[in-house]
Amino acid sequence: QVQLVESGGGSVQAGGSLRLSCATSTLPASAYTSQHYYMGWFRQAPGKEREGVAAVQIYTDYTVYATSVKGRFTISQDNAKNTLFLQMNTLQPEDTAMYYCAAGTPIQPMRADAYNYWGQGTQVTVSS
Repeated sequence: QVQLVESGGGSVQAGGSLRLSCATSTLPASAYTSQHYYMGWFRQAPGKEREGVAAVQIYTDYTVYATSVKGRFTISQDNAKNTLFLQMNTLQPEDTAMYYCAAGTPIQPMRADAYNYWGQGTQVTVSS
C-alpha cells in the first residue's frame, strides 16, 4: 500500500510562493521501470471538482501541466528521498484550494479518477 503525506501549504499574499512536498512510502518497483506510473498534484476548491495541476512520469521524468499554472508551477521528484515537490510561484487568489498528491497508473495523467493512491491534502490560501 502506497502512503502519501503532503506538507508545505499555508497562507500567502498574491504574487508569493510556496513549495509543497509529498512524502511517499516505497513505490512499487514497476514505478521506476514503467512508462505508465505517474505522480501528480491535484487541487480542489470549495464547490468545485478536483482538477489536475501537474503530473510527472516517474521513469522518464516527463511532466505535464494545467494551462492555468504553466510557467508558474514546477513539479519535480527526488527519488532518493521518495519525495514529490510542487514549487508554486506568482500565486494568485484563484490558486486557493486544497492540494492533493496522487500516485498510480493513469491513462490520462491529469484526470483525478485515474489515480490509485491519494494523500490527505494540504491547504493553500492566497489573499489579494
